[in-house]
Amino acid sequence: MRIIYLKIHEADASGGLLNGLTLSLDRATRGGNDSLSTLCLVGPNGSGKSQLLQTLAEIFQDAWHTHSPGEERTDTNNGLMFELIYDIEDETGRRQQVKLSRVSPQKRRAPIRMDTRALGSWTEVQADNPLYGKRLPPVIVGYTSGDNETLSLPFFKSRAAYAKDVSSAALDLGRKSVEVPDSKLLLIDYGTNLEVLIANLMLGPKDLGERMLEHAGLEGISSWRCVIQLSPTSISKTNPVNGRRGVKLTDELEGILVRLRACSTSQHHEESTDTYTLDYYADEATRLAFRELWRDASDLYRSFHKFAMLNDLAIQKKARSRLARDLKRRNFATRLPEPQDEQKVFRFEEVRFHPKSGGEPVDYVALSDGEHQQAQIFGVFSMITEVNALFLLDEPESHFNPQWRVKFISRLRSIPVQRNTSREMIMTSHAPFVPSDMQREHVIILKKSDEGVIARNPVNETFGASFDRILKDCFDIEPPISQVAQNEIGRLMREEDADEIEKALPRIGASVEKAFLVDHLNQLKLKDL
Repeated sequence: MRIIYLKIHEADASGGLLNGLTLSLDRATRGGNDSLSTLCLVGPNGSGKSQLLQTLAEIFQDAWHTHSPGEERTDTNNGLMFELIYDIEDETGRRQQVKLSRVSPQKRRAPIRMDTRALGSWTEVQADNPLYGKRLPPVIVGYTSGDNETLSLPFFKSRAAYAKDVSSAALDLGRKSVEVPDSKLLLIDYGTNLEVLIANLMLGPKDLGERMLEHAGLEGISSWRCVIQLSPTSISKTNPVNGRRGVKLTDELEGILVRLRACSTSQHHEESTDTYTLDYYADEATRLAFRELWRDASDLYRSFHKFAMLNDLAIQKKARSRLARDLKRRNFATRLPEPQDEQKVFRFEEVRFHPKSGGEPVDYVALSDGEHQQAQIFGVFSMITEVNALFLLDEPESHFNPQWRVKFISRLRSIPVQRNTSREMIMTSHAPFVPSDMQREHVIILKKSDEGVIARNPVNETFGASFDRILKDCFDIEPPISQVAQNEIGRLMREEDADEIEKALPRIGASVEKAFLVDHLNQLKLKDL
């Protein structure tokens, strides 16, 4: 898929920051692999980059809720007034243009309208028409790496609704055997990275596993532990259903638990807390067992993720109720509540890897944030290969060192996955590295003004441009040196004592500004002749 146009008339989510924002995107294909359409949002802090990602997630969440409340069960952001146009690959592989909108101020709680374009005219698609769902992205993946949880809000709401639906279905004997539909929104953050990593390393292609771990000097997973705790002290005990007094599982989740136990190298069940401790030695026999019971890495990941979403049930009921009220009022803290590890329904422990240099296995916690982040990003893109999938990534390279940042886009495009799927990636960045690998029409600069947030493409071509040029054009940084050094060079440029400038020069690194300072020194020396 590919976003073409967005007009935000009113968005409560950002406190009015994005009201009036218009994006008109002309991203012509210039050859090469177009299976992954990319768009990079840059600009200073507070310019609305994360809020824009959040708004896009909420638009599609709301559209899915309009079409199928059983798949996206959440009370969506009905105060959002917008027009969004995108193209999507249809069942025949052709591009189909789609418009989603809610523009009537008298109908803020109206369902989202869908229109499709053919022969130059728009035709409305009714919400109960199966075509409505086929013209939406099948999955919306959100990624956040830091403390800014703006993007996380719609994904958190989706996760909480799924956990509540599972709990209700398990108590209803009439629904217990019915598979609870998957949510359309998937959030990938530090709390879910092991779900991604283990699924890929157990069932993904070998060359992908090597690519995910090469930067950390590792060559494969050695062993790991999975803990499923269905009756922690944080969850109130009720009358047993199928022997379970804490978290009640649907038949689907009971089946996943049976399969996980069948694949384990060793296991232990603690009856008092209904806790399953499953240990896995990652040898070929274990991988064969997983291949027999799961289709692929994506299937295994979704099984992990369904259990992980039940961790919301470990949050105290009082806190969940307070949070639900805050979410309804759109008043929420920067960090969403997270249960302690010992209270979680699902978690991983003791994940260890084989180092390339040999020796004892390395524990996962010993890896750096950048190593975690790179493995996680690569894993997500290798697993989520559905046609028309949408990825919303908030600073995905924030923990990378400069060398990794330079190679980020090229490494992302080299992931060994199917190449004939049309996917869209929209990401934010505060660095020049990503824009330098993108054409200018794929880079959007957001900047606040008296009229609101203004969006524009860079004036100059960004693809292949030097970082100095991108810092100037996209971030208004000129010269590209830090402020303390800039102030000192400025002071010396006003200095008339040649000896003082000469003494200071060895302490200043190479730059255009230093060259100007040397010229200033030479001019002073000429005056003294």
